[in-house]
Amino acid sequence: MNRREYNKVVVTYSENVFRYAFKWTRNEQDSKDLVQDVFGKLWEFRKKVEFKSAKPWLFTCMHNALVNFSKKKSVVEHILDVNAKMPIMYQPNYALKDLLQKSLAQLSDVQRSIVILRDSEGYSYEEIGDILELSESQVKVYLFRARKKVKEQLKDLSELVA
Repeated sequence: MNRREYNKVVVTYSENVFRYAFKWTRNEQDSKDLVQDVFGKLWEFRKKVEFKSAKPWLFTCMHNALVNFSKKKSVVEHILDVNAKMPIMYQPNYALKDLLQKSLAQLSDVQRSIVILRDSEGYSYEEIGDILELSESQVKVYLFRARKKVKEQLKDLSELVA
């Protein structure tokens, strides 16, 4: 990949990669730092990464960065941090978002990534498989199980709140 292609990749995918990171971390600064790290790695490996395979490479790299990041910091800490920055009265659907974040935090790293990539970012099963190095059928199974788990947790959590 040459400099021009690298710049095109940055312009084309930086917002998508940031959204993916932010939905995982719920912290803008941490997400920006992770995006910068991932694009820095892309620059380092630009001679090995082909232009047409940059998108799955970026999301695979970001997924790995997020897994490492979550090992260092607890997801609950980030949820509390984000909510502490904004008064509850200004948070639309606060209770629902809080329940959803808590249930997503209970998923495995792979399940959480699949749910975010499919349901929030709109990626195809094939694209998710490329990013996470899974088969399409594995992605579908993980997604089915993750959605089922989230539904059960939301039901249980909503009963506790009610």
